[in-house]
Amino acid sequence: MTFTLPELPYAYDALGPYMSKETLEFHHDKHHKAYVDTGNKLLEGTDLAGKSVEEIVKAAYNTNQALFNNAGQHYNHIHFWNWMKPNGGGAIPGALAKKIDEDLGGAEKFKADFIQAGITQFGSGWAWLAVKDGKLAIMKTPNGENPLVHGAKPILGVDVWEHSYYIDYRNRRPDYLKAFIENLVNWEHVEKMYAEATA
Repeated sequence: MTFTLPELPYAYDALGPYMSKETLEFHHDKHHKAYVDTGNKLLEGTDLAGKSVEEIVKAAYNTNQALFNNAGQHYNHIHFWNWMKPNGGGAIPGALAKKIDEDLGGAEKFKADFIQAGITQFGSGWAWLAVKDGKLAIMKTPNGENPLVHGAKPILGVDVWEHSYYIDYRNRRPDYLKAFIENLVNWEHVEKMYAEATA
């Protein structure tokens, strides 16, 4: 099988009170699993079977919408689980903080703009911090799309599909986004992806 569902890097109840055990059980065990299972079915017999998730996402974009939707969401969620940790948030690490100051006007402005991108993504989708042409950029994409297909490398993303927050926040997407950036982000993982994206 090309796609496999990763284990969560923490217990289901580890992200409370900002993200509940029930949300993680539904989001990981049902939604992410469905992307994996459907993606694997759609990959069968294609020349993309056995390629990396990134390669499949880029190749399926604008050529195989059903496969792209599931591969994109699989890629997004593999990282989404790692972009969070218990007792997350806090100070942004040195080199990344300096780059955010340079490109995005400082940590507070970045956080406000990132939250705003998530609030204003109409319907389902994602808000991103990505590296494009050597600079940091805040982006938003619909559905399962991500910065990979727009010539950028995502280093932080937040899921604004309703299944990501509705159990805990109902229709209060801004509260969910604020909780994510202030209390859940695993900045070490973001920093690692930033280093890889700029290497």
